[in-house]
Amino acid sequence: MINKEFHKTKREIKSELQEIEDAKKNPKRFEILYNRYHEQIFRYLYSRVDNSHLAADLTSQVFYKALLNIDNYSFKGVPFASWLYRIAYNEMNMHFRKDTKNRTVNIESEHIGGLFEELEEDYYSEEKEKLVKILAGLSDERLSVIEMRFFEKRSFKEIAEIMGITENNAKVKVYRTLDKLKKNFNIRA
Repeated sequence: MINKEFHKTKREIKSELQEIEDAKKNPKRFEILYNRYHEQIFRYLYSRVDNSHLAADLTSQVFYKALLNIDNYSFKGVPFASWLYRIAYNEMNMHFRKDTKNRTVNIESEHIGGLFEELEEDYYSEEKEKLVKILAGLSDERLSVIEMRFFEKRSFKEIAEIMGITENNAKVKVYRTLDKLKKNFNIRA
């Protein structure tokens, strides 16, 4: 799933910026943005918590906070959706700080091939179980960068925006995490 948000035309960006300005002036206009991004944010959270009720609760918190803070949003060359993902990322991390036992790692077979290529490992179904165990042992931050980069196919720029870091820092975090995965994968092989 390549994120199409980063490939909007200038007209689409201008139109969305106008919708954001309208929502800043009249909170009822926020509904347009809510309707556009609700499902996407819900899916993002659901893939990480694997509980539809919890994902729905977190999603409602994301949009509540977005509505409360819409006046603080300013266009920085990345889509509005990235701002929402950043709020979702923070909400999810707050939840996991309170409940570390129920963290979920969802790996779909179609996404795992690219990660195995980066790890320079051959992909076999029994290796998937080993990888899931290693991923589950990562910190929330490291797991998030791997999920965003390899399972969601996000660019470094978008990862940076979601995490509130520089693009260069996002690259460093991804590659350091890959190095850690390689070491753990070979140790446990």
